[in-house]
Amino acid sequence: MNNKKIGLIGVGMMGHGIASNIVKHGHALAVLEHAGNQPLDTLKAAGVTTFQTARELAAAVDVLLLCVTGSPQVEAVLLGESGVLQGLRKGTVIIDCSTAIPASTERLAQVVAEAGGRFMDSAMTRTPKEAAEGRLNLLVGADDALFAECRPLLACFAENITHAGGVGAGHRMKLLHNYVSLGSVALIAEAAACAERAGVAPEVFVDVLSKGGGGGTALERLKPFLLAQDPNGLRFAMSNALKDMGYYTTMASDSHSARAIAEGVRQTFEGAVNGSDPQTLVPELVAVLAKRGDGD
Repeated sequence: MNNKKIGLIGVGMMGHGIASNIVKHGHALAVLEHAGNQPLDTLKAAGVTTFQTARELAAAVDVLLLCVTGSPQVEAVLLGESGVLQGLRKGTVIIDCSTAIPASTERLAQVVAEAGGRFMDSAMTRTPKEAAEGRLNLLVGADDALFAECRPLLACFAENITHAGGVGAGHRMKLLHNYVSLGSVALIAEAAACAERAGVAPEVFVDVLSKGGGGGTALERLKPFLLAQDPNGLRFAMSNALKDMGYYTTMASDSHSARAIAEGVRQTFEGAVNGSDPQTLVPELVAVLAKRGDGD
C-alpha cells in the first residue's frame, strides 16, 4: 500500500480523522470536495488534493474509501451521474466504511466487480474522538486476500480490526453491534425517565445501576447527562440512531429473524426524532421520554 494513491469520499466528523491519520502515515491522499465536509484547511496544508466529482477522483486513485451516511448515499456516490463507476479503473479497491444495509452492500460489490474493481466493507465503531486519534474499531467484510492487502492501510486509522467474513459481513456485524449498543442506551434512558417521574434521584439511580447488572458502557455514556445534563458522553444524533435501527430491522426482516425488541427500540427513536430536533444527541432521549411521561 505504500505507493498506492488513496482517495476518500466523505470528510465528515469521522472521515476527517481518518484522512488526517492516512496522511500522517505518509500516504498520498485525495478527497472529494463536498458541502458536507468538515473544513479541509489542515488537510490541504498537509498536501491533500481535492476533486470536484467522484468520477474524477476514482480515475486518479488506486484505493477509494467511502465514509458517507448510509446506503442511499453509497449508491448515489457509486452509481450516480459523474459517480465512481464512471471513472473506476481496473483493479481499484473500494472500501466502504459507511453503515449500510447488507443486501445493498452485496449488490454494489457485484456491480463493482463487474466493472473491474474490488470491493470490501469496513464498518466503523467508536466516535470522532477515536477517529482523530487513529483508534477506530473496524469490522471488515472481504475475501482473505483483499483483507490482507488492505489491512496495513486500515491500521493507519484503526486500533482494532476484525475480519468478520466475506463481503457484507462487516456491515452485518456493525448493525448487530449498534442494535445492542443503542438498544441498551434506549432501555436505560426509558428507565431513567421513569425514575425521574417517580422522584428517584439521578445520583441514586446511577449508583445502584453501576453496582449491579445495569452497569457498563451504555450507562457510562448516559451518566454525564443523567448527572449534569451534559449530552456529550455519546455524540451521536438521534436521527442516526433511527437510521441504524431501521437498517437493523430491515436486515432482520431479510433473514426472517426475531425483531420485536428491535422494532420497539426503532419506534422509540422514531418518536423522539419526530418530537424533537433530529440532530439532538442520543443521551437527550432521557429528557424526551421524561416529558412524554405516559408513553404516548
